[in-house]
Amino acid sequence: MSIKEKVDAANAEAARRIIAADPVLVDVAPALEVIPGMRDRLVLHSGPPVDWKRMCGAQRGAAIGMCIFEGWAKDHEEAARRIEAGEISFEPNHHHSTVGPMAGTITPHMWVWVVENKAFGNRAFCRQVESFQQFGDYSPQALSALVSWRDVWGPALRAAVRKMGGVPLKPLITRALQMGDEMHNRVVASSSIFTNAVAPALVESGLPAEQVVATLRYAGNHPFLFLGLSMAAAKSAADPARGVEASSMVTAMARNGTEFGIQVSGLEGEWFTAPAPRVKGLFLPGWKDEDAGADMGDSAITETVGWGGFVIGGAPGILSFTGGTAAEALAFSRDMHRISVARSPEFLMPALDFEGTGVGIDIRKVVQTNMLPVIDTAIAHKEPGHGIIGGGIVRPPMECFTKALKRFAEKYRG
Repeated sequence: MSIKEKVDAANAEAARRIIAADPVLVDVAPALEVIPGMRDRLVLHSGPPVDWKRMCGAQRGAAIGMCIFEGWAKDHEEAARRIEAGEISFEPNHHHSTVGPMAGTITPHMWVWVVENKAFGNRAFCRQVESFQQFGDYSPQALSALVSWRDVWGPALRAAVRKMGGVPLKPLITRALQMGDEMHNRVVASSSIFTNAVAPALVESGLPAEQVVATLRYAGNHPFLFLGLSMAAAKSAADPARGVEASSMVTAMARNGTEFGIQVSGLEGEWFTAPAPRVKGLFLPGWKDEDAGADMGDSAITETVGWGGFVIGGAPGILSFTGGTAAEALAFSRDMHRISVARSPEFLMPALDFEGTGVGIDIRKVVQTNMLPVIDTAIAHKEPGHGIIGGGIVRPPMECFTKALKRFAEKYRG
């Protein structure tokens, strides 16, 4: 068997594992209870490894907010002092079977979605999605949503999910994709479907009426609720594809506002990084391009399994957030087939005559075609202390893929 045949076979197997995934929401729980390796005074973060000195402003602000939330510090000044003194540790979410939006910060008492891939038995985790603390805002208002998630909404959703015996996510995602969602920044349909699914169990949970009503109000009015679920589902689908010998398929794309990093199945455990790019898009009133930080977040795990920018052609509603035209969005989805290993038989795009979304990014095809993955994303401020300031479209640096391909050639041709 030639090297090319060996790699093609390995990629087919890696893609098969993603396609075969069966993600089911089985719990909502405190991070310390469920995330492997979680411990006191540890802050998990998005992207490849980064230390405090090299962290971008938004991720610093988010880390400060988590220190206050956990009670490790009373204010931002004390939090910064404790971090600089080495009292707080930082590790990437991806090293713990976990993903987080934007800064991605998760600490022991942050409640997380728990998704089990029933086809392979692995679990993945993601935190709550909101528009303030995860973008670097550490104000009392920003942290109040984390407290409500920990004390009210998370426990109520746990009761409902457990009462239901879990919530299968694959059928829900399939429906939502055909209703105009793309599973990254346009999750309006999936959020609604999910809330409708858990509402009866919430009502029958036996919890206090005020907690049930507050949770229904929260879930029913949160347009990004399902992003945490789609990220955990995508992570649970991608992880079984790790470590396939000779596979050149990407298993993670993640950014921390300082660097963009990718991981490759046949190069398990290695990060290939380059400076995080800027996002091209639209800004909320009062903000402009000069205010923006670089690309950030683990949410590109959705594109890694074929959602997000790969299906943006079927989600024209997202263009009011990212900018661009419907024709450009359709072209993006068609282009992504050129760098994909396979096509999904279940996740179909009506706008493209029900073609299956591309599954599995092949680093060889990216370099050969000079075609980079498309990612739709939100924009954070370059300084700590702010919430969301906009959204847009970004592509990874080609350097990540050329570095990975060079290392791949060294390992498998050597």
